Amino acid sequence: MNDFQVLIDKLVKFRDERHWKQFHNSKDLALAISIEAAELNELFLWKSTEEAEMVNQEKIAEELADIFAFALLLAEKHGLDVKEIVLDKIRKNGLKYTVDKSKNTATKYTDL
Repeated sequence: MNDFQVLIDKLVKFRDERHWKQFHNSKDLALAISIEAAELNELFLWKSTEEAEMVNQEKIAEELADIFAFALLLAEKHGLDVKEIVLDKIRKNGLKYTVDKSKNTATKYTDL
C-alpha cells in the first residue's frame, strides 16, 4: 500500500465515523479545495516577497493539509490513483516544457 493510500484510508475513516460522506460530492470537494487554497493565499496577502518567505510555517502546513485532504478525497471519490495521475502530469509537462526551451524562464509553453 502506498503512502497516498494510507492517507486516503485515514481520511475516509475519519469522514465515515462522522457520517460526512453525504456532504462530499464532487462539487463541494472542489469548492473546499478552492476555499482552502484561498485561505493559504490569504497568509501571503499584502506581503512583500521577503515578508512572504517569513509566514508562519505552522499556518502554511495547516492550510496545505486541508488542501491535500480534500484533493485526496476527491481523487478517492473518482477512483483516481494519486501517484499515477501526478506522474502522468509530470510526463505531460515534460513534453510541453522541454528543458532546452523552458530552463530559467516562466514563459507558458505555448509561447516558448
